[in-house]
Amino acid sequence: MKALVLTERRTISLVDHPKPAATAPTDVVVRVAQTGICGTDRSVLVGKFPAEPGVVMGHEAVGTVAEVGSAVTAHKPGDRVVINPTLYCGSCPSCLRGHWDFCANKAGTEVGLDLDGAFAEFIRLPERFLHAVPEGMDLDRAVGVEPLACALNNIGAGRLVAGETAVIVGGGPVGVVCAMAAQHHGARVLLAEPDPYRQELCRAVFAEDFGGRVTVHAPDDPDLAGRGDVVIDTVGNLLEQSMAYAATRGRVVVMGYNSKASATVRPLEILQRGLQIIGAGDYNSRLFPRAIELARWLPLERLVTHRFPLERHEEAFAALAAAPGAPYSALKVVLVPE
Repeated sequence: MKALVLTERRTISLVDHPKPAATAPTDVVVRVAQTGICGTDRSVLVGKFPAEPGVVMGHEAVGTVAEVGSAVTAHKPGDRVVINPTLYCGSCPSCLRGHWDFCANKAGTEVGLDLDGAFAEFIRLPERFLHAVPEGMDLDRAVGVEPLACALNNIGAGRLVAGETAVIVGGGPVGVVCAMAAQHHGARVLLAEPDPYRQELCRAVFAEDFGGRVTVHAPDDPDLAGRGDVVIDTVGNLLEQSMAYAATRGRVVVMGYNSKASATVRPLEILQRGLQIIGAGDYNSRLFPRAIELARWLPLERLVTHRFPLERHEEAFAALAAAPGAPYSALKVVLVPE
């Protein structure tokens, strides 16, 4: 099969790769319909996040069941499924306490980072990490379920309640999904994004159905200062800026993945303003069915602005400013095997 693998030079290459088979009783092989390019994928290519050379990248995928193992009962060939790529062992101390998102046995199970992912024609996973796509749900909406699970995790960590104001830092796809979900929870949402092109894409997403409760701002807009009861940094390296957006007694959630980011904060400011700095970690897989249900009501398909075949992966990543000197020219890009 065709697949995009990470090279030693932190580029991706289209190669012929062995097609996975259902070798274990609980295995399910999925024919990939499309996979969203995540900010984490981009971070790997620009050197902000680690991954294993040789791995098939990609994890935000939807597709159709192609083959099942002998013990699989929840899925059958032909079923449409969405992939939950946050794997867990179920038997370590964290998992036994229900904290599947902090599984102690993550090594070798990070889909698209150290376990073969979904930028390919097929992917294999245990059946418990596949969920049925609801009847009638468009695949462009379903491919947004995994980012929505991430958003729900961070909104929950920030304890956002109806009537509060949320400042979402970063107008990429996950920031837009966070804004959608926060508004659905009853919040007033201010979305901060520096790139003018992406600002306009974000405004188009929220032009209808959101009652004017989501507005898009440049990061230096004075209206952002001190406004957020909850501030979510979807970029991962803007903690100081996010603290400036926080209201007194605000909660600042660090969401974006950037292994090279660092921050300097004044403990006295945290003390005197009553701020809380929160790291939510990965989402607990219990959130995934909730994300699927919420996706029935959110227009996640509006995120998808571009789609490319695997062969045009360089154009796909260039549209997300992953190539040196390239500007953003897309919001959400999906890769589609032929």
